[in-house]
Amino acid sequence: MPHPLRVVLGAAKEARQKFKLRQADVVYSEPFEMKSVNDRSVWIRFDDVVKFFDEPFKRLLAADHLISQYDSRGSEAGRRGEVKRGLACCQSRKSVAGATTRRFVSRTEASMNQDSTLYVGLDVHKDSITVAYAMGLNEVELFGKIGTTQVEVDRLCTRLQSKARHVHVVYEAGPCGYGLNRRLVGKGFDCMVCAPSLIPRKPGDRVKTDRRDAIKLVRSLRAGDLSAVHVPTVEDEAFRDLARAWSSARDDLKQARQRLKSFLLSHGVQYSGRANWGPAHRRWLSTLSFDSAWQQLAFNEHRRTIEDRLAQCDRLEAALREAVVSWRFYPVVLALQAMRGIQFTSAVGLISELGDLSRFDHPRQLMAWLGVTPSEHSSGSKRRQGSITKAGNSYARKLLVESAWSYQHPARVSKDIQRRQEGIPKPIVDRAWDAQLRLCGRYRRLVARGKSPQVAIIAVARELAAFIWDIGRMGMTLAVPQSEQPA
Repeated sequence: MPHPLRVVLGAAKEARQKFKLRQADVVYSEPFEMKSVNDRSVWIRFDDVVKFFDEPFKRLLAADHLISQYDSRGSEAGRRGEVKRGLACCQSRKSVAGATTRRFVSRTEASMNQDSTLYVGLDVHKDSITVAYAMGLNEVELFGKIGTTQVEVDRLCTRLQSKARHVHVVYEAGPCGYGLNRRLVGKGFDCMVCAPSLIPRKPGDRVKTDRRDAIKLVRSLRAGDLSAVHVPTVEDEAFRDLARAWSSARDDLKQARQRLKSFLLSHGVQYSGRANWGPAHRRWLSTLSFDSAWQQLAFNEHRRTIEDRLAQCDRLEAALREAVVSWRFYPVVLALQAMRGIQFTSAVGLISELGDLSRFDHPRQLMAWLGVTPSEHSSGSKRRQGSITKAGNSYARKLLVESAWSYQHPARVSKDIQRRQEGIPKPIVDRAWDAQLRLCGRYRRLVARGKSPQVAIIAVARELAAFIWDIGRMGMTLAVPQSEQPA
């Protein structure tokens, strides 16, 4: 049985009369982009025969954008083969009668195939990459699974470039980093790294495989439903790795101190003063001893771990102070230190995670990126707001909230703040003082209204993000010489 007739919607009546077909033998489809189709030419197809006839252009505009499924008499494999072959190539085939025919390809059809866009979805893992693609509005097809070596990725790029002139690639942000993105961009592809938490998902879809993930990425990319993440430069990523190494060392130090405290508590040893790990507290630890040699060995190892972590933190902080001078965001780090509650390590950690502040057009975008905006579930005339969304970078949000706690006290300029403000332009210093007046007053007003200190601090942190956005942009602007600023 030959395949059903494939026609453009609007030409069904003429097609049935011309070929004397039943209505069930007609399948409506639009195989190419409408923008490249001739105003008067409409094609139909019956088996391997291509016919042309005139049809008003308004009927062509009413054509379906997606290729229809075959009816119950057509097979799934045959439908995929027809979609894959299309009319873009000219090759010899066997007709129904057994004679060899030559398919005709017009210039319009060839140009449509060259101008179409190829959408590619990659499900990236440590040892494999699952690839799916779709040509324009056609059905999504599975390319297969490849390795992650340079040779295999280059071979994939070559095959994708041979399929279409414009190629859009997407893959999820994950532990594999941005190396694949930089490699694809270097090949001339439009590559996007999307946020995994913002990919649309069906509530009832409980089957997850690499193939399904790649196909879902293609469909979401074509529909424009994906949110891209910021891809840092190689230098910015290297500096961020150094800042995160310091943060990890600080976390290890806190865990080592907690383990030693737990060890002493389990043996009934308590410090009478304030255990803040100051000089007096450390001298008291050096006087402790245990009757059992095994317990003494465990105690000495806990103390040695703390000393090692302290030395590691000092080394990494010294490396940060040496490297930040040659970093392109060094003026922003200096400008943020003029604010209350933001010292060197906090400023470095915030800017290394935020990156270029100019990518946020409005401070509300920075607030949303940090996850300090309230969640909302409103309907009709009712508006319900809940806790903060906690979206985005958790480490940057942690540094922001820690800095906001310093605004619970009255506004003043301490000796440390004066020292950090030396050499800073006066507009930045004035803006930092405006931030103190506003944020300290806002905290007092919120607490006076009955809000808990935690809720008030989150509100202060949200506004502090806006001041960071403003002062950071001022720092970059004032650091550029007047002769290099655009007119």
